[in-house]
Amino acid sequence: MAAGRRVYAVGDVHGRADLLGVLLGQIHEDIARSAEDGVTPTIVFLGDYVDCGLQSRACIDRLIALADGPVEVHFLKGKHDAALLGFLERPAKGRAWLRKGGRETLFSYGVAAPSMLAGARELGRTADALRAAMPRSHLAFLRALKLHVRFGDYVFVHAGLKPGVELDAQRERDLLNIREPFLSSRERRAFVVVHGNTPVERFHRDQHRIGVDTGAYATGRLSAVCLDGASVRLLST
Repeated sequence: MAAGRRVYAVGDVHGRADLLGVLLGQIHEDIARSAEDGVTPTIVFLGDYVDCGLQSRACIDRLIALADGPVEVHFLKGKHDAALLGFLERPAKGRAWLRKGGRETLFSYGVAAPSMLAGARELGRTADALRAAMPRSHLAFLRALKLHVRFGDYVFVHAGLKPGVELDAQRERDLLNIREPFLSSRERRAFVVVHGNTPVERFHRDQHRIGVDTGAYATGRLSAVCLDGASVRLLST
């Protein structure tokens, strides 16, 4: 980790504002306990704030409020966040998003979900209703999400990196979606990749990557990894 900085990387939230509140409480308590050590705390969220859980709107409200607080925060884009934006832009192609958690996001904004066999016109009406229900600040938040950040020996990204491709040459599609061949890759890089996207029971750590997605919406466990020098600690609900 970069000297003088402690990073808390938070896994996939997926509409669980209740768990987000609990985990942020743990993180802020951890920060308070070490307030006098001169280390700058930073929170990196690894994406997938929406879908699957029923509290997507509340999650985004909480994250926007956090951005105005005293702790440095960075918000990365997840594939579900991108899919929500994609539905608003191209509703006729939104059936896959609806099947994979989008209906729960509609619920959180008070928008009725379309029928399972909805055509382009009905999907368009649903997208219009969602756009009208979403605060402008929520759309601005989603559109401003970053693809990756780096601090010292760690790169933070939603899904992972395509082996053999330099960081700045990675495609957004891979950064948001990749599993294999990234997960089993033994490619040596100048950094460890910290990612979500692939659920694990606790968290995964090896010399190449750290996986932090503990399947919050299904398991009730939202996790963060604390990186402080050579120290790696897990915080979890």
